[in-house]
Amino acid sequence: MGISDMIADFINELLAEDSTAEVQRSELANRFNCVPSQINYVISTRFSPERGYAVESRRGGGGYIRIRRVEADPKMLLMHTVNAVGDRLDIHTAAALLSNCVSAGVLQEGAARLMLSALSDQALRPVAAEGRDIVRAAILKQMLLSIM
Repeated sequence: MGISDMIADFINELLAEDSTAEVQRSELANRFNCVPSQINYVISTRFSPERGYAVESRRGGGGYIRIRRVEADPKMLLMHTVNAVGDRLDIHTAAALLSNCVSAGVLQEGAARLMLSALSDQALRPVAAEGRDIVRAAILKQMLLSIM
């Protein structure tokens, strides 16, 4: 298990105890014997809004990072997801968005896998590589809108 996984697991354990985790970047860096930028990396990649988290931070001596899982009603979450897609969407971000919908109970896991399969580079092979992210974004938006 890599250091990023260990840091993410630790934060997830804190979130399991309470819906909000408040940590200090320097304390986490010391605990995991890493640089503070490693903590930033984990938070920005594993606890992003696309994954259903709100992150608030305050820098300085008494600074902190507060992470909380965003709870929203299904229709609001779907609309937020549609808005988060934008004009271009890579497959990794699509997977994160769909995973968040599954975690929130908006989509069943089988439906999300099917959607991700339809958005894959393999499925979009007839589309030129430089246009796949644009087509992927349009398809996912339409799928999510049809669920609403």
